[in-house]
Amino acid sequence: MDERQRARRPGGRGARVRAAVHQAVTDLISERGYGKFTVGEVAARAGVADSSIYRRWGSLETLLTDVALARLDARSPMPDTGSLAGDLHAYAANVAREITGPDGLALVRLAVALSSNGQQGLQALDDLLAERGRQLQSMLDRAQDRGEQAPDALGVLDHVMAPMYIRVLFGLGPLTPEYVDGLVDRLL
Repeated sequence: MDERQRARRPGGRGARVRAAVHQAVTDLISERGYGKFTVGEVAARAGVADSSIYRRWGSLETLLTDVALARLDARSPMPDTGSLAGDLHAYAANVAREITGPDGLALVRLAVALSSNGQQGLQALDDLLAERGRQLQSMLDRAQDRGEQAPDALGVLDHVMAPMYIRVLFGLGPLTPEYVDGLVDRLL
């Protein structure tokens, strides 16, 4: 295999670097919190040069946004159970596992912290919320296409997502399956 073929191989060095940098960011947020580390510390933890991070992401905020969006995409697949109730129950359960998992609180705190970091941070938070909204809307549109009456995305955010995030952020109790199912049931 020549060098050009190796460079185009999916999952090659670029994917390994991205994964290592993302994990370094997540670990540092878990250990220290948002705003308490530098690009240099991320690079050292990931085993790459700072210039690699700046070249690929341009800034720490852009990197943090990429980490949060990647985790959002990877961890919250949109279920398709054939019914809105089934989809919402499965989706809410996925989000509950995501935000209570090993990196969950760090990523929730990252999203909150981005909003207090000037215009670039606000844009990052807007990007995260827009992606979550697109995910929800696709599920709701699918339900309407099946002839089901679906709430709007804001209703799902207000009545299902927000209570889970608040519980996790403030340590107000576990996200038991019964609690999460109850949120969806009350919405529907």
